[in-house]
Formats: sequence, structure tokens, C-alpha cells
Amino acid sequence: MAAVQEVNATNFDSLLQEQLPVLVDFWAPWCGPCRMVSPIVDQLAEELAGRLVVAKCNVDENQDISMRYGVMSIPTLVILKNGQEVHRIVGAMPKPKLKEEIERAL
Repeated sequence: MAAVQEVNATNFDSLLQEQLPVLVDFWAPWCGPCRMVSPIVDQLAEELAGRLVVAKCNVDENQDISMRYGVMSIPTLVILKNGQEVHRIVGAMPKPKLKEEIERAL
């Protein structure tokens, strides 16, 4: 099973050094749409293993990272390549649509 990393201020910058594209799921435990997207993100981490690194960032615990990426609503999924944002997905959507959006950015 592909591991989904929990990121925080201590380990976030190491993600920016990844060779593979990185998907960061900005979420919060109280967010209903986030709870809907979370298992889909876990499944996609498995399906896209070897093509994508997946990480989750709790916005309540990591407000500095959220502000750094201008996250105004959640869930927000940000795809980074070489440390730079290349695509952003805001809001919940069905798995096929989400996978299509992610694959288009890879």
C-alpha cells in the first residue's frame, strides 16, 4: 500500500525535494467534504504509486503552510513539481473526475 504522508512544518520542505510530483491534500477533521475526499485520495495514492507522492496537511495544525499556499477553502489539493505549484483542485468531486484532474497535471 502506498503510504500517504502526514506533513507539518517540520517535514513539509522535504516534500519539495521529491523527484516525483507531489499531491498535497489540505484538509481539516471537521470538514465534511474533506472526509468525503480523503478515502478517494488514499485510493489514488495506491493507484498512482510510483508516479506521485501523496501527502495530507491538516490546516488547523499547519496554518503557516496553508497560508504559504493561499489555501482559502478546503478541501484543496495542490500538485507540486520541482517544488512549484502546477495545478490546484478546490472542493470535493467524484473519484473519476479527481483522477482525471490529477493525471492531467502529471
